[in-house]
Amino acid sequence: MPTGDNTCHCVVCQDINDLDFRTQSTVDTIRLHGWQVMMIPADDLGPGWAYTIGLWHQHRIPELAMFGLDTSRMQTLLNDLARRAVEGQPLEVDQEVLDIANVPFTLQSVDYRWYETFFGAAIGYYRKPPFPFLQALWPNRDGAFPWQPGGADLLEHQPRLWLHPDEHPTGVWTQDL
Repeated sequence: MPTGDNTCHCVVCQDINDLDFRTQSTVDTIRLHGWQVMMIPADDLGPGWAYTIGLWHQHRIPELAMFGLDTSRMQTLLNDLARRAVEGQPLEVDQEVLDIANVPFTLQSVDYRWYETFFGAAIGYYRKPPFPFLQALWPNRDGAFPWQPGGADLLEHQPRLWLHPDEHPTGVWTQDL
């Protein structure tokens, strides 16, 4: 994640009034709820994903992303994680979250070079980095995460966004790079 200029360039702070419908809807939802969860459904090309917009602007909490589950389930899980963070439970890299949906999750930072591929609406809202993302990862039925022995089957469901795109294993997540 680039560092340096911490000036907020989002559409709210820059007082940009001529917004497309999608961005205006995002602004309205963030004002009302404190963040929004954007859902991208699965299709013929691959699994769906979901991510937050507004946590960084409203609360200085990293945005959250999740991949490979039903989008409405990911929306619920991300809202639960976001709510807890807003209420004071910190979200950190390598943190394991054990008490959401009876499934352990772990958090990894997202390399900013993935932002354009997966987080277009967040870019539309924030206009440009820096705004941090954490990826919430879930284990397979045997309890293995994607990078652990026995977790390779998860690669088709969850990308490894903490890796530079050039270092990511080839598959559904890298086909358009």
